[in-house]
Amino acid sequence: LSEQLGPRETVSMLNEYFERMVDVIMGNKGVLDKYIGDAIMALFGVPFKGSYDADDAVKTANGMFRALRDLNRERADKNQFSLDIGVGISTGDVIVGNIGSPKRLEYTVIGDHVNLASRLEGVTKAYGAKILISEYTMNSLHDDYVLREIDVLRVKGQNTPVAIYEVLDHYSPDQFPHMNDVLRCYLTGYIAMRKRDWQGAQKNFSEALQLHPGDKPSQTHLGRIGYYMENPPDEDWDGVWVMTSK
Repeated sequence: LSEQLGPRETVSMLNEYFERMVDVIMGNKGVLDKYIGDAIMALFGVPFKGSYDADDAVKTANGMFRALRDLNRERADKNQFSLDIGVGISTGDVIVGNIGSPKRLEYTVIGDHVNLASRLEGVTKAYGAKILISEYTMNSLHDDYVLREIDVLRVKGQNTPVAIYEVLDHYSPDQFPHMNDVLRCYLTGYIAMRKRDWQGAQKNFSEALQLHPGDKPSQTHLGRIGYYMENPPDEDWDGVWVMTSK
């Protein structure tokens, strides 16, 4: 993309995007940690931990997509291409402090949950989900959100499997039509898949796609079921999907 736009337009586009996103982060008690190329790393619960840090992070993610929708509408009016993003969130103990060399220190965090959040952002592409949170974040939420379990993953670089969930509150009805019915079919198919009921899972994921052909997680699982039907997993299969790439 930067090759097509050239340096000036790339910087202008990123600044326009970052301005909107940082406003959302700071408006939900988040701390802007750093820019990583075209990515943003944000922290919640530092330097002081709060009871609603996970909620603030999820509200930020939803707010980012609503802000992005407005930005893309403005860009379309100027005949500019739309932007798309993915968000990964995880909650847990991390090491926080000024890290670096005596010549330059940076206030940041390191730890397994930082790595996990980064991995989840990466796998949004694989599942076609916009916001993915770990089970640790889900278990820390106080408010109600529209969530669905997407998978149980063993991400690259970590040995412990983790359940991941998609956050869906940011979708408008025209973006995700028949959401309640789609989620009902999806959940039935997901439960059937974990019980090795391939036919039942295939039926329900197909029904979800009939209601909303753009539901990428249903497409992903439907393709995986086709593989399992031809290559049944071992008897000790635990349903964990291993991600071999970042």
